[in-house]
Amino acid sequence: MVRFRSDFPYRQFYPEKGARVVQIDIRPEQLGRRTGIDLGVVGDVKATLKALLPLIEPNGDSTHLLRAQRHYAKARQELDQLASATRGKSLIHPQQVAKAIRDRAAADAIFTCDVGLPTVWAARYLNMNGRRRLLGSFWHGSMANAMAQAIGAQKVFPSRQVVSLSGDGGFSMLTGDFISLTQLNLPVKVVVFNNGSLGFVELEQKSTGFLDCGTELSNPNFAAMAQAMGIRGIRLTTPAEVENGIAGALAHDGPVLVDAVVNRSELAMPPSITIEMAKGFSLYMVKAILNGRTDEIVDLAKTILWG
Repeated sequence: MVRFRSDFPYRQFYPEKGARVVQIDIRPEQLGRRTGIDLGVVGDVKATLKALLPLIEPNGDSTHLLRAQRHYAKARQELDQLASATRGKSLIHPQQVAKAIRDRAAADAIFTCDVGLPTVWAARYLNMNGRRRLLGSFWHGSMANAMAQAIGAQKVFPSRQVVSLSGDGGFSMLTGDFISLTQLNLPVKVVVFNNGSLGFVELEQKSTGFLDCGTELSNPNFAAMAQAMGIRGIRLTTPAEVENGIAGALAHDGPVLVDAVVNRSELAMPPSITIEMAKGFSLYMVKAILNGRTDEIVDLAKTILWG
């Protein structure tokens, strides 16, 4: 098996054996950066593949393609199940908010997402159709990028719908810039995933066996704050409010802030769970119990077992 690749950073998707790796990169210093390669090609990926295609013999075996399509369909179904509202439950799954945005946003919407968990929800639930665009700080991982990017995108494309998927930590860092939406008359829709924590950092700490430290946020009512600035504020606190709340926000002719109070204990499961991660979470749970934080373990168990 030969795999052509560029500077793809996610090593958990690399084949462990049985594959020859060919890397095409316009920057020669990046060749072999992520993994060992059998052949390095310096050049533009599109131009290189265009030159190679006439030299490749067509392969009519669709076994691998069909297997990948079945796998995606199953994964898609499971992800959408996680995004469904659970009757009688008071906690909002962040996945439900992301799916509602996906289903109701314009066909040519521009999305921005903060680093951390908003990036996870955007990647798993927003569907790109060739007209939609997604902006984020995917290379540098800079915090608090989403709203700033949304302001810029809306200024450049005033007629398009722009939606910012902001974390509560990222949004708080740029709260002073939020009033720019009224100053510049920009109808950006800012959706804040309000879980009261720096969620991704907290998850990283737990997965490596540490008690979370310095991640808790004491947030205000973001919707009320928006109202005080002359911007429509919508606060979502139960799953039953999500669909109508997101629909109302996207339909509003002007800027909106959606304060979605989501479950803090929601786990963003990685593509594959390593033994080290399992050990880390086990160690975290032992430490939490010994330090009188059993309520956190109960909340985590409720989220995993009963949604």
